[in-house]
This record gives sequence, structure tokens and C-alpha cells, in this order.
Amino acid sequence: MIIFFLLPLLASISSCKVYSFTGANVPADIHTFSVELFQNRANNGPASLPQAFTDKLKVKFQTEGNLKQSSSDGDLQFKGAITSYTYTSDAPVAGATSGLNKLTITVQVKFVNARNDKDKWEQSFSRYAQYSASDNLSSVEDRLVNEINTQLVDDIFQKALVKW
Repeated sequence: MIIFFLLPLLASISSCKVYSFTGANVPADIHTFSVELFQNRANNGPASLPQAFTDKLKVKFQTEGNLKQSSSDGDLQFKGAITSYTYTSDAPVAGATSGLNKLTITVQVKFVNARNDKDKWEQSFSRYAQYSASDNLSSVEDRLVNEINTQLVDDIFQKALVKW
């Protein structure tokens, strides 16, 4: 008797898309992705910034998108550039020039779904992290860049696969 209830339930669960715990909505015909190295067009930032960002994007789609990386022409394709890397004073403090500084990174991303001509976009993503004005940027830069890259990659993943 219970089989009669479970069979329709299982049939209704199966569909054309693969869902994950991350909220990713991966169509069944999507198996691979490719990411071109994001060039640094910001004229500043650490030399490792383009590779660190590109690697973090690749890892995200491999682990949370459950996709295989292709060297080129993946089902999902990402390319772009780091367009801004700025640090500014953010929060003034009485008697001082600033209490907090802010590091902001902006990336321009072009996304193409090779399996669906309508699923493509180009967008700028920007994120920042604050740090104490008493800290030297070079002492906190690696941590801040990692934190910002994580946020940027999450935003790109959400736009490409979660589609909120």
C-alpha cells in the first residue's frame, strides 16, 4: 500500500534539473564549466590577485556546482577582468582622519551558458572589507582579499546557478 504513495512522490521529484544543498539549480544537460584567467585591469593589487580569484571561482563551481572543469568551451563559460582595486578611508573618528579603511574589489564577468542561448549575461560585481586604520594594509591584505574574493565568487555562483 505504501508503494502506491511513494511511487507518485518519487516520480514528481525527478525532473530535468539537478538540485543541490547550495541552492544551485543545474540543468541536467550541464556537466562542465570553463573559466578564463581574470586579468587585473585595476593597475594595482597584489600580483597573485588574478590567479587567486580565478582559482576560487573554479573551486566553487567544482565543489558546490558539482561540475567538471574544462580547459575551454565548457557548458558554462566565465571570463572577465578585475576592474577596480581601491582602498579608502571609511569611518571618521573624532580627532583622527579615519577609524576604518575599506578595501574594495570589482570584477566584470561575462557568463555564457553554451546549452541555452538565452542564459547569458555580463555584470560587474563589487565587494569590500573594512580594516582598522591603525593596521598596515600589507599586514591584512591577504586576509581581506580572500574574504572579498569569497563574497564575489558567491555572488557570481548565485547569479549563474541559483538565479535568485
